[in-house]
Amino acid sequence: MIAPVLLSSIEKYAPYLRLLPLEQRFCLLQDLLMKSTPPNDAKAIAFNCVMVGGGTDGSLDLCARVCLVDEDEDIIFHTYVQPQSTVTDYRYEITGLTEEHLRNSKSHKEVQDKILEILYNGESARRLMSDSGKARLLVGHDLKHGLDCLRINYPGHLLRDTAKYRPLLKTNLVSHSLKYLTKTYLGYNIQTGEHDPYVDCVSVMRLYKRMRAQDHQVNGIGTPNSDSGFESQKAEELENMTPR
Repeated sequence: MIAPVLLSSIEKYAPYLRLLPLEQRFCLLQDLLMKSTPPNDAKAIAFNCVMVGGGTDGSLDLCARVCLVDEDEDIIFHTYVQPQSTVTDYRYEITGLTEEHLRNSKSHKEVQDKILEILYNGESARRLMSDSGKARLLVGHDLKHGLDCLRINYPGHLLRDTAKYRPLLKTNLVSHSLKYLTKTYLGYNIQTGEHDPYVDCVSVMRLYKRMRAQDHQVNGIGTPNSDSGFESQKAEELENMTPR
């Protein structure tokens, strides 16, 4: 279900949306969502998963660590997760995780329930589908992948994905890495060794807040105006910040 406040904008672009490939449709919707007024000034929560490998060749992504951070960059929830399948590759060089880290970790169901409790923020599931209520916005980079790994469904109008937002994409609508976006738009390096989910959460939150603060116009079928003032307003402040 699409939030009512966005219906007029979506109807405006409907003739063009039908002509676009599915991925481009999703990117245009993210453009509209990123610049829409949050329901009841809803606060955002940044989300990041650390994946270990499963399957015979270790290529199956399994969520093994989760972090949620608020707009003030304070940790709301940070825990290890018991993968639902046998881990065949801990990807130690990237994750820093070993079997010992996951030995007494929380179950998948416990983590799923806690994340939904935080995001719902006391709101009913029925009201969650509208623009009213106290539910949180969920910010991340390639959100669908992380949510799918945790088997969490959350309404699309409450998602803000920096991997799908057109001003942050390559010209062929392929996503840049979070590492590249952080260096390019925030001015510091991340993921130089082990991936710290807190640092990644902070980066994606800062990117979201920076994009939210800018005046991106949508022309034609959703192409951002090149004179979007991308470097203006709070850029200097953000670029001088590094994760605590």
